[in-house]
Amino acid sequence: MSIRNLPFVLFMTFSLSAFSQNAGVFKDQFAHTYSIVARDSVTGEMAVGVQSHWFSVGSLVPWGESGVGVVATQSFVNPAYGPQGLKLMEEGKTASEALGILIAQDEGKEFRQVAFLDNAGRTEAFTGKKCVEAADHITGKNFSVQANMMLNNEVVPAMELAFRSHPNLPLAERVLKVLEAAQQTGGDIRGKQSAALIVVGPEKVDNEWEDKRIDLRVDDHHAPVEELGRLLKVARAYEFMNKGDVAMEEENVAEALEFYGKAMEMFPENLEMQYWTAIALANSGRLQEAKPMFDSIFQQDENWREMTRRLPASGLLNISEEELEEIVN
Repeated sequence: MSIRNLPFVLFMTFSLSAFSQNAGVFKDQFAHTYSIVARDSVTGEMAVGVQSHWFSVGSLVPWGESGVGVVATQSFVNPAYGPQGLKLMEEGKTASEALGILIAQDEGKEFRQVAFLDNAGRTEAFTGKKCVEAADHITGKNFSVQANMMLNNEVVPAMELAFRSHPNLPLAERVLKVLEAAQQTGGDIRGKQSAALIVVGPEKVDNEWEDKRIDLRVDDHHAPVEELGRLLKVARAYEFMNKGDVAMEEENVAEALEFYGKAMEMFPENLEMQYWTAIALANSGRLQEAKPMFDSIFQQDENWREMTRRLPASGLLNISEEELEEIVN
């Protein structure tokens, strides 16, 4: 039997019910991995970061809800720990109480590895006796790190050290440091394939689509943690773009250009960021500053020239017809 077929055989051999009272509702899925659940003690944001040699780990392991908590469920994954754990914490159970209730109901608990963190920063984790070694977890105030099927026993301590060593980073970047440390220490014995990062806020939100402040997934990549880091940088740049757009709506051109400038500094080759900066300049009467930027953009991609012709009708470019022709021609 090839090693490549081993996960499937293990999955078929140990396919277990989700919880005893919900038999048949969920089917176990395989996600040996390392992960962190964490909270920022200043902002109250909560996060899950995860990496695995398994396809699309972000669709299985990380769960979170603003104002409630976060969950990482892995090894032979019981997805019910995510929504049911969040529901219990929303009802007022601590992370420890919520996880204890679900572990007690799970006939397959010895194959599970799970970590809960509630909105007060309390954590609880469980590593079943039949998780594939090296398997362990370390919990503390505002964090829990856990891993199974690791190359060595140093991975989890390295994750804890990385979290404690970067207290001044934003939570998402701090979590990324933890994933990087795990990989540098040996990581998953099988290698690398997918990674994910979610961040939720400290307070409940009115709309479901506002729940995740960061929601990034790398489903299949030769260097998933590195790619996750690149995506996080892109996300931060677009946060500046969004702030610039809000400033433009408020007719605060100086602030908008400051935010657009910060985005362009992060990704100077990104035409989108260059373009909307040029639009902001044109709308503020600084056409002569905007024209060289438009010219450079149009030379690289003619579609932006046609885009510019369409914007006045939408109210996104407020200049005269003569000025428009001066830009596009």
